[in-house]
Amino acid sequence: MNLQFWKKKDTEEKKKKSAGREWLDAGIFAVVAATLIRTFLFEAYTIPTPSMEKSLMVNDYLFVSKMHYGARIPMTPLSFPFVHNTMPLVGGNSYSTAVQWDYKRLTGLGSIERFDDVVFNYPADTSLRDSRPIDKKENYIKRCVGIPGDTLSMQKAELYLNGQPAYSPKYKQLKYYVRTINGQDINSEILADLDIYADDNAMNNLVLNLTEGDVENLKKIPNTLITVLGEAEPSLINNTPDPNCFPFDTLHFKNNVDNFDPFYIPEKGKTIQLSTDNIALYADVITKYEGHSLSYDSTQILIDGTPQTNYTFAMDYYWMMGDNRHNSLDSRYWGFVPEDHIVGKAWFIWFSYGKKGIRWNRLFRGIKALEK
Repeated sequence: MNLQFWKKKDTEEKKKKSAGREWLDAGIFAVVAATLIRTFLFEAYTIPTPSMEKSLMVNDYLFVSKMHYGARIPMTPLSFPFVHNTMPLVGGNSYSTAVQWDYKRLTGLGSIERFDDVVFNYPADTSLRDSRPIDKKENYIKRCVGIPGDTLSMQKAELYLNGQPAYSPKYKQLKYYVRTINGQDINSEILADLDIYADDNAMNNLVLNLTEGDVENLKKIPNTLITVLGEAEPSLINNTPDPNCFPFDTLHFKNNVDNFDPFYIPEKGKTIQLSTDNIALYADVITKYEGHSLSYDSTQILIDGTPQTNYTFAMDYYWMMGDNRHNSLDSRYWGFVPEDHIVGKAWFIWFSYGKKGIRWNRLFRGIKALEK
């Protein structure tokens, strides 16, 4: 006896997806794939300010590698895709803090090296930014000039690491007075040819941020005198303390934008001696970043209510500065950057444009290659 089994036709067994469903599936896949790439591999970033000029320039479009230092596991996982912290058009937070994960980082290709160009979350306190989770604070990019365990200082705008003069970026800029001897204006077209742009109306008496190469080129213009700002501003020479500079303690520190007393950059697991002379340096580390309570006076230091004379750091910290030294909001104004604020390494530029149009010589160039 022959048995025959009835079977539905393939067209009946599996219905073909509609065009709308196929587009939806493709869209979901694209969003998931792009989110994973953005989170764990690399992310697009645009240079918004001139604090790194002319190393990294305004309107440089670059990729930031998450792989070099190890991708940070999202600390605020409930977030609208492809948006950092604010919803476009409608405003408001693009994330929910209903779920918060502890800081963890995957193993990277290496660690932060001195003078890397690093993207990180802005650590300073403001009413809005401080209320955001760490990974939703604003992204900043600066040069890491000090790594954990270094002793850093500055004298007349020159950086010193562990008692020795430090590397000076090729395009480091300082502020200079530029004026003419006879009072005639400097031709703005000459400045533009040198890729120097002045906002002042008085073209015979300018204050400009210039590289050493810019200074040499301007000296070739007849009738021009150039004076470095530090020589014209005695407060920078005499170490007059600036209360706006970290650690905001003018009694124990004579710091200003160009001069910093030597200080130690915290390294994970290292123990230092605490005193009223140095507690201002590490107060934010102890309280804001590592979660302890702190109080002190001229006689003792209390951490979590217990008298202490030393402290062991739970994280690594970094010192970040802009190459445009007199036009950069950086560690000189808000101190150390904790490791849990690190986003990634500036990798390469894929597009760039300026006042003269597309900067063809910067397209598809590695950051390190541009700085040589």
